[in-house]
Amino acid sequence: MKRILRTMLVVMLVVVSVSGCKPTASGPQTDKVVYLINGALGDNAFYDSGQKGIDALKSQYGVETRTIECNFDAGKYEPGLEAATQYSDVIFVISYAFEDNLKAMADKYPDKIFVNIDTIVQNSKNTITSVKYIEEESAFLAGVCAGLTTTDTSIKNINPDKIVGVVAAADDPVVMAFVRAYEDGVHYVDKDIKVERVVLAGVWDDPTKGKQAALSLYDKKCDVVFQVAAATGLGVLQAAKERDLYAIGVDTNQNDIEPGHVIASDIKDVGKTIEEVYKTIKDGTYQPGQVIRYGLKTGTVDLVTDAQVQVLPQTILDRISEVRKEIVDGTLEVPKYQQ
Repeated sequence: MKRILRTMLVVMLVVVSVSGCKPTASGPQTDKVVYLINGALGDNAFYDSGQKGIDALKSQYGVETRTIECNFDAGKYEPGLEAATQYSDVIFVISYAFEDNLKAMADKYPDKIFVNIDTIVQNSKNTITSVKYIEEESAFLAGVCAGLTTTDTSIKNINPDKIVGVVAAADDPVVMAFVRAYEDGVHYVDKDIKVERVVLAGVWDDPTKGKQAALSLYDKKCDVVFQVAAATGLGVLQAAKERDLYAIGVDTNQNDIEPGHVIASDIKDVGKTIEEVYKTIKDGTYQPGQVIRYGLKTGTVDLVTDAQVQVLPQTILDRISEVRKEIVDGTLEVPKYQQ
């Protein structure tokens, strides 16, 4: 009897060992996820939005997660990618400035899932999935908001001059798509409104420089300044409070950072994107190599105006809603600068 029991135990151990090593038919294991970013958390905008999505995966699916911050240091890009691929089979990456490294790594590890966020990156083996936002649609609404505000002198401290501004962190294609669409939205309201620009030289994490840039625009009689500058843009919001004027935030809802001075935020919900793409990985519908586009219709980009202190009159809020509807239903086509 004891011999039989020992034999059965050995058989059970062998079965468990084999089944534990057997690869699943559904593809890569997804119990570990990496969020690899070229910049750093703490911007209360783009990167932090993505982190919320990563945190949601941990909560919803019980996966282990790791965030690798490269802090805009080119020397960290390649090691960051290598660390990510060694840790996990699923990597969500914001690859500004190291797109070629990402292509090479994806070709080296074709069985890994790489999801590149905010730009289109295609490797030779066509395994990278890219998420592209139609940021022009929400930035156009930001311009409509600014244009309506600068022409309404019933709003506190709005001067008679029709001038608005924008602070951009860099002269790169994505940022300038925001800027040009914003200008289009302003001129959709009134072609005579002047738009002043300050374009910085790749300054993403310096609120002091953002504040200086915004103050220079307020000195030019801008009533509203739109910030497209990540953490640098937090200084724009501070400048709006200091001058008792108005700003428009970016990427996340920043309306309550400086209550009564941030009249709207152009959101780009990276966190929601990560959740939606990961869901397809889990349910087996994920397709490598595709380009996923998100716009106003998906709610992933939008202009949000809810705030603790509401500055905008209902007439402006209603007009923004009307323009949003026109864009979504196709009666108003916003020019695209990023394809």
